[in-house]
Amino acid sequence: MSKKRIVVCGGNGFLGSRICKSAISRGWDVTSFSRSGAPNWSSVTSSTTPPSWSTSVTWEKADMLKPATYKALLKDADAVVHSTGILMEADYKGVLTGKESIWGGLSRAFSATKVGSRTDPLERGEEVGGSLEPGERDGQLTYELMNRDSAITLAQEASFQNVPSFVYISAAAGAPMLPKRYITTKRDAESTISSSLPKLRSIFIRPGFLYDSSRSFTLPIAFAGAAGNMVNSMVGGRLTALAGAAVEKPLKADLVAEAVVEAIEDEGVKGVVGTQRIEDLANVSWRRGML
Repeated sequence: MSKKRIVVCGGNGFLGSRICKSAISRGWDVTSFSRSGAPNWSSVTSSTTPPSWSTSVTWEKADMLKPATYKALLKDADAVVHSTGILMEADYKGVLTGKESIWGGLSRAFSATKVGSRTDPLERGEEVGGSLEPGERDGQLTYELMNRDSAITLAQEASFQNVPSFVYISAAAGAPMLPKRYITTKRDAESTISSSLPKLRSIFIRPGFLYDSSRSFTLPIAFAGAAGNMVNSMVGGRLTALAGAAVEKPLKADLVAEAVVEAIEDEGVKGVVGTQRIEDLANVSWRRGML
């Protein structure tokens, strides 16, 4: 097992911090970047105290919408991981402040299309390093901007730096309570990265709902999801089209993190990595750790 250097965009988050931890356990060189730098540990673990492994991570402050702030961090990396995005857009804020009616806010939230970056991420040019400017009239951070354009831009910057591997944390499916654009923007990111950046070994991790005991509110949701997954299996998967991720098998966040790091290690892994493959990779990782 060779020592690698990885860069994690959003390494201070719920899953990203666990990816950092898993990579550190292998003796890898790990850099995380986000707007805030190091995590607020109480939001990602059950303790306010930084864990011992965190001192081995280089926590950098950079803005994923401004490639000039992070492109130098990608130099000589073996892999770059995009582990950030949004689950819900902020249309509700306009409703709460009285700037939009309830109907207007809901209509905007579930609209068929919104604008991402004002410019095509792939047309910025290698020497430009241009920022991604929100295209919505109020500067809203949309699915198109955060889940799609930021990932395409990071992948392109990784390709410019000749990084061999790129990992995108995608999702198994959408869900009835989420706008359809949540999942379509992720699929658009996957498609564009695959077709437009062929030099990269692109890996698209597609987990369902992530849970951990440090976030107690995730446990009943995971329990309900596991029950839904069981019922869906009994009816031959016929509920998937209707319920999406709500009937996908929930996964422990640590398990997904182990799978991500194992996927980087195993050069035969490429393309879409679904739930079963995630579990298989995590099992390989744990067996490796016992040797």
